[in-house]
Amino acid sequence: MAAIQRRGRRIMMTDDERDAYLAEQRTCRVATVSADGRPHVGALWFAWDGTSLWLYSITRSLRWSQVRRDPRIAVVVDDGVEYAELRGIELSGDAVPVGEAPRTGEPCPELAAPERLFAAKYFGMDTMPHDGRHAWIRLTPQAITSWDFRKLADPPTA
Repeated sequence: MAAIQRRGRRIMMTDDERDAYLAEQRTCRVATVSADGRPHVGALWFAWDGTSLWLYSITRSLRWSQVRRDPRIAVVVDDGVEYAELRGIELSGDAVPVGEAPRTGEPCPELAAPERLFAAKYFGMDTMPHDGRHAWIRLTPQAITSWDFRKLADPPTA
């Protein structure tokens, strides 16, 4: 179970708002930890299944090698231009590779749902195309923080 956000309750997203937001957004930024402890941040596509964030990463990337060595990651999905439009979500925890790496499409029941979501979201397809260069990383967050500054314009409800 993810840690409950303690600050910013007024601007925190509800679970339904979070799920809708993560379904509509297309790009996240993933922070991994290098061998000397420095963070590395890169953009990536993702799918959210309501419990876990599924990241589709190139297996020859720095991100992939860092996750294999140290599974701690943080992911940010955000948008907005003006201050009153800013909203986003930060998820953090341990990354877990799932399925074969690189992914070639071998049967893997655990990947059925995320691959359906990902294929529909990014390719407009029912099934996932596999290129033999990417593999799946699952983040079941230990902590989730969200913000939606648009809520500051609305009067608080009792």
